[in-house]
Amino acid sequence: MALSPMSRRLSLMMGLSVLALSPALAPVAYAAKPATAAAPAPVASLVSQVDIPYEEFTLKNGLRVIVHTDRKAPVVAVSIWYHVGSRFEPAGKTGFAHLFEHLMFYGSENADGPFFGRLEDIGATDWNGTTWFDRTNYFETVPTGALDRALFLESDRMGHLLGAVTQTKLDTQRGVVQNEKRMGENEPYGLVEYAQLDAMLPEGHPYRHSTIGSMADLNAASLADVQSWFKTHYGPNNAVLVLAGDIDVATAKAKVEKWFGNIAAGPAPKDVDATVPTLDKDVEKVMHDNVAATRLYRNWIVPGVNSDELQQLDLAMTVFGGLGSSRLDNVLVRDEKVAVGVKASIQPFEKLSIAEITVDVKPGADPVAVGKRLDALLADYLAKGPSADEVMRAATTQAAGTISGLEKVGGFSGKAVTLAEGAVYSNDPAKYKKDLAVYASATPETVSAAARKWLGRPVLRLTVAPGERSAADNALAGNATAENAKTGGAGHKPAFFRNPDAAAPKAATPPAPTKIAEPPIEPVKDLDFPDIEHATLKNGIKVALAHRSTVPTVRVSVAFDAGNAADDKAKLGTAGLTTALLDEGTTTRSSVQIAEEQERLGASISAGNSMDRTNVGLFALKPNLDASLGLLADVIRNPAFAPAEVERLRGQVLTRIKAEKTEPMAIAQRMLPPLLYGQAHPYGIPFTGSGTESGVKAVTRADLTAFHDAWLRPDNATIFVAGDTTLAELLPLLEKRFGDWKAPKVAKGVKTFRMDRMMRPAKIVLIDKPQSPQSLILAGLLTNKAGTDNPVTLSTANEVLGGSTTSRLTMDLRETKGWAYGAGTALPGVRETIPLLVYAPVQTDKTGESIIAARQDIKDYLTTKGTTEAERNQTINGQILSLPGSFETSSDLLSAMMRNALIGRPDDYYETLPKTYRAMTAADMDKAAREAINPDRLIWVVVGDVKLVKPQLDAVGLPVEMGTLAD
Repeated sequence: MALSPMSRRLSLMMGLSVLALSPALAPVAYAAKPATAAAPAPVASLVSQVDIPYEEFTLKNGLRVIVHTDRKAPVVAVSIWYHVGSRFEPAGKTGFAHLFEHLMFYGSENADGPFFGRLEDIGATDWNGTTWFDRTNYFETVPTGALDRALFLESDRMGHLLGAVTQTKLDTQRGVVQNEKRMGENEPYGLVEYAQLDAMLPEGHPYRHSTIGSMADLNAASLADVQSWFKTHYGPNNAVLVLAGDIDVATAKAKVEKWFGNIAAGPAPKDVDATVPTLDKDVEKVMHDNVAATRLYRNWIVPGVNSDELQQLDLAMTVFGGLGSSRLDNVLVRDEKVAVGVKASIQPFEKLSIAEITVDVKPGADPVAVGKRLDALLADYLAKGPSADEVMRAATTQAAGTISGLEKVGGFSGKAVTLAEGAVYSNDPAKYKKDLAVYASATPETVSAAARKWLGRPVLRLTVAPGERSAADNALAGNATAENAKTGGAGHKPAFFRNPDAAAPKAATPPAPTKIAEPPIEPVKDLDFPDIEHATLKNGIKVALAHRSTVPTVRVSVAFDAGNAADDKAKLGTAGLTTALLDEGTTTRSSVQIAEEQERLGASISAGNSMDRTNVGLFALKPNLDASLGLLADVIRNPAFAPAEVERLRGQVLTRIKAEKTEPMAIAQRMLPPLLYGQAHPYGIPFTGSGTESGVKAVTRADLTAFHDAWLRPDNATIFVAGDTTLAELLPLLEKRFGDWKAPKVAKGVKTFRMDRMMRPAKIVLIDKPQSPQSLILAGLLTNKAGTDNPVTLSTANEVLGGSTTSRLTMDLRETKGWAYGAGTALPGVRETIPLLVYAPVQTDKTGESIIAARQDIKDYLTTKGTTEAERNQTINGQILSLPGSFETSSDLLSAMMRNALIGRPDDYYETLPKTYRAMTAADMDKAAREAINPDRLIWVVVGDVKLVKPQLDAVGLPVEMGTLAD
């Protein structure tokens, strides 16, 4: 997958709690009578509101074009889907579809160089490229005035790619993809997919190999393969183009004909069919990995997206393990307390799908016994089926999720994707309507019949237990190990592939380039940010509203000036445990009742902590807003903190902390903050927000109640709302639910921010992660800026240094050297002292060199090689042009409102940004960076295999010490 700015910035933000209202606990006794749930809007009524009007046409060369008009913002989503993915790969060429996708981002004959740099130039948002078994897609949302440029770029790589593909580009992207593979496999349970596909699908089945492929096949890919793949699969007659947004069909016809009409059709597409196999008998497999909890899997191969039974199966799985009130949650998590997490879902593909149930066994429980209990529960469920209420709740949840996703025109889940997926997989852009109709009309009988038919077949029972990975499991992933390199390998491998040491076959001479001029960008209006309306409830709570009526939904966030920075230093984890318990029962509702009521309403309540704020959020369907607000208010105002639930959540959080200590990024996020801020500073705590094992063990119910009374109170709250409502509609509802809320008599909490005077010299802290296929590097230093300084010039300079996909650090470590899948820098959006974070997951044998290179890149930028005029112009233009597409949804608006309030910016701040950017010079950017960043203060945390990494680090020139995560 090619990285967009949003997807590439992994969890670098500080204090994002992992404890947001997790699965609930055991029912408890309540003093008051349980509240009666309000009558929700019927599923059929919800489904009837989902509509994406479209028109379509087809060019003479076979390109199918679908157009949807949505004038809410001056942006257009461009989405191109090629009907080719990894199931089309021949033996010995695994991973090639995805490798080719990467090459599509590195220049075409009339637009050479990184594609993503050109996208940033025109202010593209929500852009990326992805490869899966059945398709490869490329998408971006661009300002209306930049649509011609986007279509030129897409058409040039569809029609005029090969002349720009070189051996150097192929070799570099091969390295990037291999590091992407290592990064995925470096995570806990990172080898599971390979084992599942190998066990469930017969030899030669087109879905049997993973999309990422094997190392040997990636090494074997040649320029001849590139040319053959492109000529065979990337013709316009094997593609669907969707344009959604500020465009009409007449304009689309003219523009698409201009840019794509002269591209010759490719050969007639040839499908690669695939059966839906059934195992001959149950298969049992045990794997070992560096995991905190044993995970049990149950898997079946089931029909693809065009089966009339898939939606019924999806509902069956949702009822069994997908809802907050699912069968598995209620029995294994709440009642019997032998699991800390459960899931059941369908992963849909074109020709087949994968049904999966997972149970994370509570540490100390017997995995074998839990597995037998799981199988017994499934057998009982298949025999008796779901209730009508369960089916209705599952269908409502599905409809609400669909409605929410359609607020965007593009991205991963917007309207363009919905239309394209239907066209490519089902030859019907409106396939989503048929699917929703099935959900709405489903009954216990139809759901039961599908479940019994497909889940009653032989099953793959896979167990992943704590321990060392085996050579056999690594071999299934297509990774050479020292042992099987000597023996020739005993595990699954492609039937044949070219020896990577042999000479590559000679590629054919590419065609003569076709000269096409790049079109200019038409004028793009500056952002018109919605007006923010303000009000105050009778008890003093401030309310801020942004109206957005694209879809009939409303988002609410009740924000408290608390967050992880308010955590109890003596009992770290109190803040996270408090928010995690909010929906685990109130004085009138049990945790099950809360979950069921959300599902009936199509609502979703989530609570969590950033570093500076505690937020309790609500997603609600407009017809059910009043009842949803009632549930939100009860959860915030009246948490029970029942002792049995406290103990259950305590166990889940402790398991989560143990899991973090197996995850490379989380390990680094736990280690680095105290090294930067010191133990006494409110920010000197694990950035994960989960606390420490000793702290979570020590928290009492009285501590939780005290935290709630000190911090989650009306005189410490602001209510932010965005969506399809008005102040006239909203205020009476908020007064009804929150207006009579009075602050407790105890004093409101206070956070004290004092920096100690300790010198913290640069060093490397190495944490051992044996068998790690990659090293995770996370470095940091404290800048001299606080969030309240609103350092926009520093943030803009950071885009050049490491914040964008064309930044110095990214281009060096990923694009030039090919040592990392992603690398960069971030300035987390905290209120007080801001750190600069440097991030790079790199291949193990380049760990030391990567730190040396990153240090040099940063030093050069801050001294002799500051911002160039070209970098300034690209960054400024991209920032200005991307603003209209950055606030497309109510969720975007809500986040922007809350960010402005957090650091004291005016409501119209984002409207004033273009003027600020245009006045900014390269010299201004350099001055801001050099004043705020002292690269000699960077502290480096490295998570990797010590025996392989330590010798490299000794050569870096910094003190190296071993680190441990005792707590």
